[in-house]
Amino acid sequence: MFAVAGALAVVLTALSGRYGYHRDELYFLVAGDKLAWGYVDQPPLTPLIARVSTELFGNTPMGLRVISTLASAATVIVVALLAREFDSNRPGQVVAAVCAAVSGFLPGVGHMVSTATYDLLAWMLIALFAVKLLRTDDRRWWLALGLTAGIALENKYLVVLPIGALLVALLIVGPRQVLRSWWLLGGVALAGLVALPNVIWQFQHDWPQLTVAGGISSDDGTENRIMFIPLQILQLSPLLLPVWVAGFRRLWKMQWPRAVALAYPVLCVAVLAVGGKSYYALPLLYVLVAAGAEPTLAWITRHRPLAAAALVFTAATSFIFTLPVLPTSAVDFVIPVNKEQGEQIGWQNLTTTVANAIPASERATTTILTSNYGQAGALRRYGPA
Repeated sequence: MFAVAGALAVVLTALSGRYGYHRDELYFLVAGDKLAWGYVDQPPLTPLIARVSTELFGNTPMGLRVISTLASAATVIVVALLAREFDSNRPGQVVAAVCAAVSGFLPGVGHMVSTATYDLLAWMLIALFAVKLLRTDDRRWWLALGLTAGIALENKYLVVLPIGALLVALLIVGPRQVLRSWWLLGGVALAGLVALPNVIWQFQHDWPQLTVAGGISSDDGTENRIMFIPLQILQLSPLLLPVWVAGFRRLWKMQWPRAVALAYPVLCVAVLAVGGKSYYALPLLYVLVAAGAEPTLAWITRHRPLAAAALVFTAATSFIFTLPVLPTSAVDFVIPVNKEQGEQIGWQNLTTTVANAIPASERATTTILTSNYGQAGALRRYGPA
């Protein structure tokens, strides 16, 4: 599993400087220069990581993305550890790691700084601790889960959805006794304590993040609901569909992890209800992929040539559509499927065009109004002093 994680880290590092900053990264750079306990649209963790990464490794796309690369490699390892909790042997754990590494979503968010990058790692850790809790009935795992949830809340409030889905699933199919524990209350208290600074900031500023989130949901809700399932299949990779379906069936047939399987459809219902984006539920598919690693391994041993071809095809399509593999002149081929690729191109040219349009004698007194935060971030990053 470590070799697979290392290989992914090498690929992400090699490609991290091919294009430029993503639109969101330009925003995180500005936010990171003005650190606070909260912002109008997000908690403070991702801007803080952007600041730390650029201070340590340089203010370049490659330097900015070092911590994201490490987080993505760690996510691959956690998926493999989940497979181990589901009784997969070492080859099965490698299968789980490979499936995660060649999927579309993980490298897609892992090659740049994004709240989704760290959110995915947090969800995987929460899933790992939850699975350990259910498998061993050691309720002290609630504390690890709570600590991770608290840190995740400093990155994105979205983490309440998978935890809520798991709690609902436990109430429906059990084992309910894990909910009757002081350790659960301790985990909740720990999560609240870690998340408290941002909550206080939001309260002091009249909860601006909730207003922003409500606006996004009302603008995109209908389209998000229509494309919810198709986009999840596409974003993970259609060829991994049999793997996570097998994982769902396997968990459902077993008694102790049945709630883990049920948590995914419960989460989907919750995300659909609020009009959230398809990738909001995607991390739980990696849990099902981990569960499906063992039956997938059995299939691989019977169909080695076909499995090898499927692996190469999955990796090639995922990397072409989610990573800066193609030359910038060919990126129009990718944008209809993944618009994020286009968000990394053209910012320096934009800045040069704006600078050339303003006489040097007027630049010190000129105020520039941009149409979005990406343009503002680009002018701040690349513009002349």
